Amino acid sequence: MNQLNSILQQALYLVLVVSAPPVLMGLTVGMIIAIFQATTQIQEQTLSFAPKVVAVFGVLALTGPWIGSQLVRFTFHVFDQFPALIAR
Repeated sequence: MNQLNSILQQALYLVLVVSAPPVLMGLTVGMIIAIFQATTQIQEQTLSFAPKVVAVFGVLALTGPWIGSQLVRFTFHVFDQFPALIAR
């Protein structure tokens, strides 16, 4: 049970780490667009949505190989620990 908790804790930490770059980029671009809209008083919906989508997809394209390698590494780690989990 302790090993299962450890794997679950590692999985949650991995989710936080691999989702951080696109979320932070979306937050940053959203804040910049919000400040721009507040100063110019342009309240166009697509102005706030389109740059965030482009920025998030750009970050995913750049960090995709790293995210994939982290997920594969964790999956191999879980599969290596699987016999110890079943034996109990």
